[in-house]
Amino acid sequence: MGYDNIKMDRQKRIALIAHDNMKKELIDWVIKNKVALSKHFLCGTGTTAKIIAETINLPVKAYKSGPMGGDQQIGARISEGKIDMMIFFWDPLEAQPHDPDVKALLRIAVLYDIPVANNMSTADFLLESKLMDEEYERHVVDYQDFINKRAKDFLK
Repeated sequence: MGYDNIKMDRQKRIALIAHDNMKKELIDWVIKNKVALSKHFLCGTGTTAKIIAETINLPVKAYKSGPMGGDQQIGARISEGKIDMMIFFWDPLEAQPHDPDVKALLRIAVLYDIPVANNMSTADFLLESKLMDEEYERHVVDYQDFINKRAKDFLK
């Protein structure tokens, strides 16, 4: 299977997402890292994006709330190459009514080879990485090649 190289610029496009029980933890993390995050483009789902924008006084593009389709909007932006990394503080102890959307979002992030942090320590490691301020090439499966091979195998 072939791969496409997709370049991330020095200025990353970062999605910030948190389940309700994790919003305070994400907000605290964002406040602590305001200076570093101010170098990048930020977006997030509904309430989380609004709270972050108001709390740290930085622009944050808001998509819909997660349960109202925001997770799917973020996933679509990832697949379009418009989001480079995702900080998603999800609640592992509470079932979410939109769990299938969350699983799909995490799947898309892996498929498109973007860095994902699901907790504070991983987010710290990502933000402190020397790669945050450099260009970086992700290696994404060449899906046209994948589809052609699947169709060929199916037609055998």
